[in-house]
Amino acid sequence: MFDQVVFAGGGNRCWWQAGFWDVVQPELRIRPRVITGISAGAATACMLYVRDSQWVMRYYAQALKHNTRNAYWGNLLRGESVFPHYRIYRQALLDIYGPHFAKLQDAPEIRIGVSHLPRWLGARSAVAAGLIAYNIEKHIRKTLHPTLGRKLGFHPEFVIAQDCERVDDLADLVLQSSCTPPFTPVLRRNGRPVLDGGMVDNVPVGALDDTPGRVLVMVTRLYPRPPMFVVKHRTRGAGGEAGGEQQRLYVQPSARVPISSWDYTSPQQMQHAYNLGAEDGERFLERLPEVFEAAAHA
Repeated sequence: MFDQVVFAGGGNRCWWQAGFWDVVQPELRIRPRVITGISAGAATACMLYVRDSQWVMRYYAQALKHNTRNAYWGNLLRGESVFPHYRIYRQALLDIYGPHFAKLQDAPEIRIGVSHLPRWLGARSAVAAGLIAYNIEKHIRKTLHPTLGRKLGFHPEFVIAQDCERVDDLADLVLQSSCTPPFTPVLRRNGRPVLDGGMVDNVPVGALDDTPGRVLVMVTRLYPRPPMFVVKHRTRGAGGEAGGEQQRLYVQPSARVPISSWDYTSPQQMQHAYNLGAEDGERFLERLPEVFEAAAHA
């Protein structure tokens, strides 16, 4: 039914995607050819093809059991990192992907996005400008596909997960796609500083193949849109002439996902976010025929 799938970023909110996918994918037998993902959305897409979601939640319950804070300000006096997120996240990716890393070769092509910094800004200035733009788009404009980052000069790169030769390479790629100071340090790809892929677009439809068909787009925030809506995209032929139609079905949570993106103190909330996704998946299956029927007559 869906030739391509998009996993938007969202940190811990992406547990909603896992719950949604675990209900919808088996029912519709979704076998996408291409998946595009940003940040934790990319991490979730990879996870779903190598591990069981419940196993991963049990893993995080243990990994975060003794982490009582999201910031340890006393570490400043010792010259250590204030935020535990990077260390915990990287080890989790290695532990989750490592034993079954080879399974990714049987998964759809997973394209993971990072944001390269504007060449006219230094690394520190670009980080500050990017975070300001990101939060303006997120909290004020609430745009589905932001434009401010591109106007500032940020530009995307998408790397195929299956091109990673080692699990360490995949962990580094996901972390680069998730790079959000101060929770992570500024990371580099091929010697160049990069930030969270969401600095350009948190919902990476731009990395999709420009081919006719249906696309499932899973966002993790609440937008001023219906819970499910279809956007029609005209594809182009090899010579630039008008091609067929691509129908992008966007689905968003029915309520605010009950966990903060970078909260590493409440692993029990992951299950609540997952449960909301599963409930929304059931509603999705009930409403799917009428949504596509309405789109056909629009």
